[in-house]
Amino acid sequence: MAEKGKKKEASKADAAQSNFFRYYGQLVHQQNMLQDAVRTSTYRDAIMQNAVNFKGKVVLDVGTGSGILAFFAAQAGARRVYAVEASSVAKHARTLVEKNGFGDIIKVLEGKVEEVDIPEKVDVIISEPMGFLLVHERMLESYVAARDRFLKPGGLMFPSSGTIYMAPFTDTALYAEQMAKVQFWEQTNFHGIDLSSLREQAVKDHLAQPVVGYFSPKVMIASPPVTHRIDFQTVTLDELKTIDIDYRFEIEQTALMHGLACWFDVTFNGTTAVKRLSTGPHTSGTHWYQCRLLLQKPLAVNATQVVTGKVNMVANDCQSYNITIDANLDKSKIGAKAIIRLQDQMYHYLTSPQTYPEQYAQNAQDGAWNYGQEGNGSESAGGAGGAWQQQ
Repeated sequence: MAEKGKKKEASKADAAQSNFFRYYGQLVHQQNMLQDAVRTSTYRDAIMQNAVNFKGKVVLDVGTGSGILAFFAAQAGARRVYAVEASSVAKHARTLVEKNGFGDIIKVLEGKVEEVDIPEKVDVIISEPMGFLLVHERMLESYVAARDRFLKPGGLMFPSSGTIYMAPFTDTALYAEQMAKVQFWEQTNFHGIDLSSLREQAVKDHLAQPVVGYFSPKVMIASPPVTHRIDFQTVTLDELKTIDIDYRFEIEQTALMHGLACWFDVTFNGTTAVKRLSTGPHTSGTHWYQCRLLLQKPLAVNATQVVTGKVNMVANDCQSYNITIDANLDKSKIGAKAIIRLQDQMYHYLTSPQTYPEQYAQNAQDGAWNYGQEGNGSESAGGAGGAWQQQ
């Protein structure tokens, strides 16, 4: 029986990976990423402004897709770029390489980076391995596997690190919208069938969906957010399988806490410039949006109260994570819980980010929202550079 269970899990994992590669093998999805101006321009700036790290070097591009990062590396002066792609879009990347005259520099290799052979060690690894909440799709593991297989000692990872941000939020309308969907399962005479016995499971399923989309900074009820930083130069594969984030928030306004509002950023630590790509609610929108994780029952909180808890993220066989959130009012027995299946996302509020009131931009500059991790573009050692970007 145990052997049968293992085969079933392996089959499930294979199916998830097959769907993953099929998705990214389509040009419509490659176009979605290429047209993300924040993503593409930040990667280009990070590479071109650190050309000293690429000139004459051997570069590996993990998950090259259309090949755009490989092209940037070649334009920055790389001697050789190995562009590895596991999906069928590899043939299109190869076409672009040949048609644009980069065939002598860029070599497209079709296959998984865990399995392909590269004839030499590399000086730099570039990749765009992030899913929403940084870790969805679990491509960070391939990025790390490439590092362990091919990166020279002292070599460079671009991006160099990533940080997850989480803050408590209130959004009565969103919670009510999810609960309204449950009303369908309260029917006792649906074509003569009583559905109500499934209501509780329907509640769990609807609230287990991460809500992916933009949100206003106004919904957050404590600052600063808790952070979890992953150093791509040193993190191990085992450390990516289970992620624990402890948090402590001092609530700033009386409200119902409906869950955790989340986003991420990545940093490129080059010799000449340090660049940051942020998906936060104060910055220009990206195709990653932000996400919210809903508690199964809202937690009533008062200003100055302290909420503590833990976020436990465990890698699953669906190219994603199962997440458990515990939230507790300090010095009481009152608490709430969330069980999230990160791969079952619901997309919500996908229009352009709202242009937030001027006072929020000012608050950010004054430090109320400036966690040293926001903004897209250059930064100094002291934190993010420049004013908040808004649309």
